[in-house]
Amino acid sequence: MEKFHNLFPLGLLVLLCFLSASLAMFPTNITTDQSSLLALRAHIAVDPLQILAKNWSVGSSVCDWIGVSCGSRHHRVTALNISSMGLTGIIPPQLGNLSFLVSLDMSANNFHGELPHEFVGLRRLKLLNLSVNNLEGEFPHWIGSFPQLRRLSLRNNSFTGLIPSSISNLSKLEIINLNNNHLQGNIPTGIFNISSLQIIVLANNSLSGVLPSDMCYHLPGLIRLSLSFNKLYGQLPSSNLAQCSELRVLSLSFNEFGGSIPKEIGALKKLEELFLGSNYLEARKRQGIYAVDKNMVLMDKYNTMRDW
Repeated sequence: MEKFHNLFPLGLLVLLCFLSASLAMFPTNITTDQSSLLALRAHIAVDPLQILAKNWSVGSSVCDWIGVSCGSRHHRVTALNISSMGLTGIIPPQLGNLSFLVSLDMSANNFHGELPHEFVGLRRLKLLNLSVNNLEGEFPHWIGSFPQLRRLSLRNNSFTGLIPSSISNLSKLEIINLNNNHLQGNIPTGIFNISSLQIIVLANNSLSGVLPSDMCYHLPGLIRLSLSFNKLYGQLPSSNLAQCSELRVLSLSFNEFGGSIPKEIGALKKLEELFLGSNYLEARKRQGIYAVDKNMVLMDKYNTMRDW
């Protein structure tokens, strides 16, 4: 009997550890989602339309709040769209607890500060749009933590530093737009290995280095490549350029490219816009394409295409 009593505390401890581990496997629910969104509301300093202040109330279901969508299966928050509401504030770490979130759009507001590392918990994300805000700090090194991500737009912010090589982990990415930040360094070559990419916009930064000559080898569906207003140099890519057969926009102007314009550009039958001006390209005619001097923009048919 004494031996039994001595073992009982150990058995109880094992049981408690098992229960704790079981609960840890299912730590969140709709109440967690509500708390996360209320934390966001609490970090909003300016809400000119009073949408969050009045509508996001504990007296109603979180799934009925403006800008919030829930899934029918698990009854969890799957989408948050509070774009263009004139909101000013910071993004709290609690937002990373929305573990069922598939779409997050907070674009065209006045959010500032850095992105919280807790965003790595949003592993179901397919769309992340935080463009046209005042976000700052180092470009998040954990950006490659979203295995399902299709669309990434952080354009028109004030991110600094390098684009991390981990971005190549976004193997399902279709659109990446980092236009108009303060990014530096080379473009990770892994970006050109994401075969699902259709739009790459990295213009208006301070990116440097050379482009891989065979960058189109893994980008058969690329529609738009916009790298203008950077510090890129070297020869324009030529090898396998014809494999970008869907390309409609090629914008490489205002860089430091040299040499001649590759004749392979003439094989891009769907090309609608071509910008090569303000580089150091040789001025000569080739395959129906005219090189220009340092002060001009080279373009084919002009059609306005909306940035995502």
